[in-house]
Amino acid sequence: MVEAGSAVKEFFEAYVRATESADSSFFGSAYGETFMFVSPGTVQAVKRDDFLKVVPKRRAFFAAVGLSASQVRGLEETMLDEHHVLVTARWTFRFEKDPARTIIEEGAATYILRRQEDRLQIVFQLDHQDLSKRVQELGLVPHQS
Repeated sequence: MVEAGSAVKEFFEAYVRATESADSSFFGSAYGETFMFVSPGTVQAVKRDDFLKVVPKRRAFFAAVGLSASQVRGLEETMLDEHHVLVTARWTFRFEKDPARTIIEEGAATYILRRQEDRLQIVFQLDHQDLSKRVQELGLVPHQS
């Protein structure tokens, strides 16, 4: 893998801005019509329209547990073919639910992006950690029984 090129960097800069804003329109073009989502406990095909319905709920959940910033701290890419690029993103998540206790968590995800005309789209996303479970472990949200 090599450091990501400008198109991939710009894509993830826009991803971070969309994550931090209330505007979910970016995600409508950032994900394929159907994409694979994988996490430590899940493997599923997801329809973009279903995903877009969940985005505001995820945003509200993470705001409630004090997520104040998400940053990409590293991107590496590998060209798979003329249409697909494999990207590993290293993330930093900053939680400030309790003003006296800032929590910094590191995470990573692997994506396969497909070139669609003049843009990139996520067609596969592998989250290497379960961030929802991790915030429970950190005591930011009550454990679910």
